[in-house]
Amino acid sequence: MAASRIAVASVSLTHFRPLSSASMASVSPSLSSRLVPHPPDLIKWVRREGGFVHQSLKIAQDGDTGLGLLASDHIPKGSELIVLPHNLPLRFDSPETGDTEEADSVLVNLARQVPEELWSMKLGLKLLKERAKVGSFWWPYIGNLPEVFSVPIFFPGDDIKNLQYAPLLHQVNKRCRFLLDFDKEVKRTLDSVKPEDHPFGGQTVDASSLGWAMAAVSSRAFRLYGKNLTVGTTNSVPMMLPLIDMCNHSFHSNARIVQEQDAGSMKLKVKVVAETEIEGNVPLTLNYGCLDNDLFLLDYGFVIASNQYDHIELKYDEALLEAASTVAGISSENFSSPAPWQKLVLTKLNLHGEAALLK
Repeated sequence: MAASRIAVASVSLTHFRPLSSASMASVSPSLSSRLVPHPPDLIKWVRREGGFVHQSLKIAQDGDTGLGLLASDHIPKGSELIVLPHNLPLRFDSPETGDTEEADSVLVNLARQVPEELWSMKLGLKLLKERAKVGSFWWPYIGNLPEVFSVPIFFPGDDIKNLQYAPLLHQVNKRCRFLLDFDKEVKRTLDSVKPEDHPFGGQTVDASSLGWAMAAVSSRAFRLYGKNLTVGTTNSVPMMLPLIDMCNHSFHSNARIVQEQDAGSMKLKVKVVAETEIEGNVPLTLNYGCLDNDLFLLDYGFVIASNQYDHIELKYDEALLEAASTVAGISSENFSSPAPWQKLVLTKLNLHGEAALLK
């Protein structure tokens, strides 16, 4: 059950936008397909809402990485490429961030039950709310989101088992278990909510839609920094950045994110600036972080070949070594009771003693 496949949500073009439908097995849509077949023009929407998009930028297919932003002409280093005013990023405002608009809402109470390590689910709840809302300000952005995601929580059970790497398998199972448990908690909460207070317009929210929302946020959101005027501190705030999140990843990126915040207000302006000269027909790229392939696969659904930041986790396990030597038919000393000279060697390797680091 823990590794059960979470069905992928899709949407129709009707006035009522369902949050869940068939699973990926029956729909089998392309990973590059949008939430609706003909979504609004995202660049025009950003410009219409007061944002700036460089005239040489366009949305186009980027080789094997799918849709992305492409420079149609030469762009000098230091040029502003995209500027989002404070009203365009999608964020989950809560009492802790100094915004009490949703302080007493069902959505905030549900978000408080999400572990911090699964922060993407908190913002995912806000994303689902806006997806369900007819006439949502963010619909031109949400309509452009992928219909499905290639992250491991959507893998069939056998494929999850075939990952064959215990730490990664543990995280995948943990996320699947959370979605199945949180699905029950959401249903329990919504059953007692008045129709006018229902955060999803009366629609049923299940593990399918929750998984879609969590994957959308984990693969596209950025953690930026904003000042909390209530307590005077600076916090890391997850935000979905329309259009900016269509930049693909590179460790040697040609662009970077710059944020500006007014000293006397919470208004944040997010910019993408050319880090290098960008030639025509070159994709716009950002560095998502110096991450290992476990995190890239878990959150983004891809891995980097020859990733210099990749590492695996091994553990010095005496019982396992003894079992292996027995199976191999190799006579050896008892690993659980090493000889003095072996203890000395193991201590130098930091594998023996009180301060031993076995991983």
